[in-house]
Amino acid sequence: MTLEAIISDAIGDLRHGFFTRKGGASSGVYAGLNCGAGSDDMAEAVAINRTRVAEAMGVAPEDLIGVHQVHSPDVVVAEGPLGNKPEADAVVTATPGLALTILTADCGPVLFADREAGVVGAAHAGWKGALDGVLEGTIEAMVGLGATREGICAVLGPTISQQNYEVGPEFLDRFLDADADNGRFFVNGVGDKYHFDLPVYCLERLRAAGVGNAEWVRHCTYANPDLFYSYRRSVHRGEPDYGRLVSAIRL
Repeated sequence: MTLEAIISDAIGDLRHGFFTRKGGASSGVYAGLNCGAGSDDMAEAVAINRTRVAEAMGVAPEDLIGVHQVHSPDVVVAEGPLGNKPEADAVVTATPGLALTILTADCGPVLFADREAGVVGAAHAGWKGALDGVLEGTIEAMVGLGATREGICAVLGPTISQQNYEVGPEFLDRFLDADADNGRFFVNGVGDKYHFDLPVYCLERLRAAGVGNAEWVRHCTYANPDLFYSYRRSVHRGEPDYGRLVSAIRL
């Protein structure tokens, strides 16, 4: 089966994609294109899936550049293959031929590009990373490589939507402690629960950081099991594990 990826016109002719779960070698709860080596999926299947993504991106498998994601604001600058994956949640490069990758399963994958400057980036924006500044850190690292804020386009890929992101009062309190204005990203749920708008929160952080363009592809990971893996959906279904989607961009 052919791989399927969501492409953004905003990024233009740079090769990129928010890959769905279509076209992979994994089976069971991982059925499809699971690229998460940290899952309990068969290592051979994950390797096959990553090779297929590398082929789609036009690079060798070793030039799929990723990090050990830990929900941090930390960013790595890649000039070649990284070897042992450093702990971070974003990666940027000005080196052609490297495909930067991010793994997600409800969190926000954000692909960045300044085509004129020849700088790209990829960030994993869960609630914690976004709150702690991973998006701004990615932009700053790109500027350090020669990009300009107004020249950067940032596109948020498939992400859990507000309708499906129920949180408790302590979650809301953490955001209000950081900024009282963050209450606008929450709506009331059942009882003492709330629903958090992660996509809009990420877009607002990106726009406040001064990027030239920021948009969301408007796909909810939770709501579409045929196309996307979802951590939260797997919990609600009582499944033992879940697959990870991959998003990638290269110069």
